[in-house]
Amino acid sequence: MNKAIKYRVYPTTEQEIFFAKTFGCCRKVYNLMLADKIAYFKATGESLQTTPAQYKKDYPFLKEVDSLALANAQLNLQAAYKNFFDKKRKVRNGFPKFKSRKARNSYTTNNQKGTVSIINDKYVKLPKIGKVKAIIHRTPDADWKIKSATVSRERDGSYYISILFEFDKVIIKVAKSDNAIGLDYKSDGLYMDSNGNIGSNHKYYRQSHKKLAKAQSRLSRMKGSKKNEVKSNNYLKQLQKVNKIHRHISNQRLDNLHKKSAEIANQYDVVCVESLNMRAMSNKGFGNGKATLDNGYGMFLSMLEYKLNDRGKYFIKVDKWYPSSQLCSCCGKKKKITLVDRIYKCDCGFTIDRDLNAAINIKNEGLRLLEVA
Repeated sequence: MNKAIKYRVYPTTEQEIFFAKTFGCCRKVYNLMLADKIAYFKATGESLQTTPAQYKKDYPFLKEVDSLALANAQLNLQAAYKNFFDKKRKVRNGFPKFKSRKARNSYTTNNQKGTVSIINDKYVKLPKIGKVKAIIHRTPDADWKIKSATVSRERDGSYYISILFEFDKVIIKVAKSDNAIGLDYKSDGLYMDSNGNIGSNHKYYRQSHKKLAKAQSRLSRMKGSKKNEVKSNNYLKQLQKVNKIHRHISNQRLDNLHKKSAEIANQYDVVCVESLNMRAMSNKGFGNGKATLDNGYGMFLSMLEYKLNDRGKYFIKVDKWYPSSQLCSCCGKKKKITLVDRIYKCDCGFTIDRDLNAAINIKNEGLRLLEVA
């Protein structure tokens, strides 16, 4: 099995310069190879195999950075090319695009004979750069082997290193049981479970909206806010303040989602959810896009799935077209309702909260799917 742990690191000024060079060189090599591939295909109609080594003569600064980082940039381009031309994929990717300086800054290096390691629970060792001060909040087990490390710089100026570990683990599935729960998406509470509990009603973006708006307003009045205008130092400083607010909101949301998903994964053996298209639900046509994105329900389901799998438990997805909101959880009769109807009233006399009714139906359908699996 593979598992990645992300550590916050505090590089020195020299190390920051090296990281910046590596980010730029990986981007440069990627764009050069992509441009040559496109030109060669237009001229001959065939695919061109390129490597970073063939560009080092014309661009000698490529020799200053980690060669494995450049090799991984080549592998990323090859994978993007392959996915685009693979007709067997259900969802086909778009054609590879040139990387911009505004894109996320990151590079990946591999562990070859101990070139990547954790030292004294205080440092992360990387090729060509040595020890980088880190906060080792989680120590890997002794039998875990390091495969690779990904260095990234966030927009607020903070640095992280995500280390990928490989280890042997036998996952024993728990016995199928009725220790199950159904979750229905709730825009004003993350989810409603089949026991009538609401997940969390934190709106982190809205809570920081005034502070963010004030910072962005100051940014808009500084030199560099207009198109093609040279960005002043004050503009760049204020931009970093805005990015820090965004990062703080993101960290609050992730922390809450991790805690909620871990709580459910520890408590229940079977979790049943709907396979919703969250991107479509955040469309402005629904009128609740900001609330949907602020919830992070899609990330919550991803966290819940891998945490349940690690524990040998069951994560059941019910089809999104299953009429969970229209079925009576008491008698099973179907009744059409609109989004305005928050209380479900059945002809049999059963009255229940709309979201709770849907959560119970999702749980029942999930248990049925588990039995026939």
